[in-house]
Amino acid sequence: MKTDITLKNINKLAIPALIAGVAEPILSLTDTAIIGNVDYNAAESLAAVGIVGTFISMLIWVLGQTRSAISSIVSQHLGANQLEKVKNLPAQAIFIITSISIIIIITTWPFASQIFKLYNASHLILEYSIDYYHIRVFGFPFTLFTIAIFGTFRGLQNTYYPMIIAIIGTIVNVILDFALVYGIEGLVNPMHIKGAAYASVIAQITMAFCSAYFLLKKTDISLRVTFPFNAEIKNFTLMILNLFVRTLALNVTLYFATRFATSYGTEYIAAYTIAINLWFLGAFIIDGYASAGNILSGKYLGAKNYKKLVELSQFLIKCGIGVGIILTILGFITYDFVGSIFTQDQLVLNEFHNVFWIVLAMQPLCALAFIFDGMFKGMGKMKFLRNLLLLSTGLVFIPVLFLLDCYDLKLYAVFIALTLWIIARGFPLIIKFRQLFLSLSQKT
Repeated sequence: MKTDITLKNINKLAIPALIAGVAEPILSLTDTAIIGNVDYNAAESLAAVGIVGTFISMLIWVLGQTRSAISSIVSQHLGANQLEKVKNLPAQAIFIITSISIIIIITTWPFASQIFKLYNASHLILEYSIDYYHIRVFGFPFTLFTIAIFGTFRGLQNTYYPMIIAIIGTIVNVILDFALVYGIEGLVNPMHIKGAAYASVIAQITMAFCSAYFLLKKTDISLRVTFPFNAEIKNFTLMILNLFVRTLALNVTLYFATRFATSYGTEYIAAYTIAINLWFLGAFIIDGYASAGNILSGKYLGAKNYKKLVELSQFLIKCGIGVGIILTILGFITYDFVGSIFTQDQLVLNEFHNVFWIVLAMQPLCALAFIFDGMFKGMGKMKFLRNLLLLSTGLVFIPVLFLLDCYDLKLYAVFIALTLWIIARGFPLIIKFRQLFLSLSQKT
């Protein structure tokens, strides 16, 4: 399949991927907005959703890297016209990853209290965190199942069906959030934070069933697990292990950010929850173009078309920075309005407004980092990504956070450290890419 690098063709991949990608942060933002406006203990409830959301995101990001690994292997084999060799790989990968997720549920569910105490949760916030997690965690295997199928579709250069699945899941979640959190008079009693958790789980189950349906109906890839393992399972496992370590480093960043924000007080962790979820939303919007880079870079590398690979990178830089600037402008236009969607607590809004400008200012920088991150994943360069994130977290984010915290900068410390962390992640990727492929592109 020939794919010219034009805005029209890139958008055919990027726009559906963007819509699919924002499903997860929209689920979190829906929980955040609805819980933040309940009639009692809104700030404590919002804090609990933020803390649990951070932990669950860690689990999803660690094990959800199957999407990138599957997409990379499938797209490279597609580019090399050898797709037949990996048709049984997705089912084997799904079997492995969902089995691990069940083990994680068994080992974390009884220790929820101890886990969230590590995030400085206490009293009512801790109680709400445990209630929310004990329900929400059961959606975990279904989420990983869906993510793995999304990776298969990406490898096949198809982002349309993941978009449809994500839209269905988001609609289900939003409707159930309103119905279960606030209740329906005469039909459903208000369930508060537990209602938000049930809504998310039902949405995740719905998406998993839709994913299986579309994969089986629209492709000739089976979900039946066969043995022996595919020859690419070793490469898949190495990618996963490198991404596992990389994602642990990423979540060390989020853990320290959440821990420090929680330690400053209820209004600070509530404000942080709003700001970080909006940051995630921006990241996933930009990820639409990162996904196009992920999908096409694997295909071009498999076909050894280095000229197209470099052309792709240059085009996506323009797209990503453009999207980042648009997000920044939109954020400043709605600056005084957006926080009130999530809470009416003035103390929380004051702290949110103090740092939201930093979240907006880093959007173009995030675009560069995420686009090249996606391209390196598509090319299977997981080891370099692993090492870079380890260095960015250990030598940039953590030292800066601790240093700025000493000056009592509170949420400023957290978001300035995140900005420098993004810069440390992004620019080395651009330099490395040019070193690897610029000269090769001139020979093809």
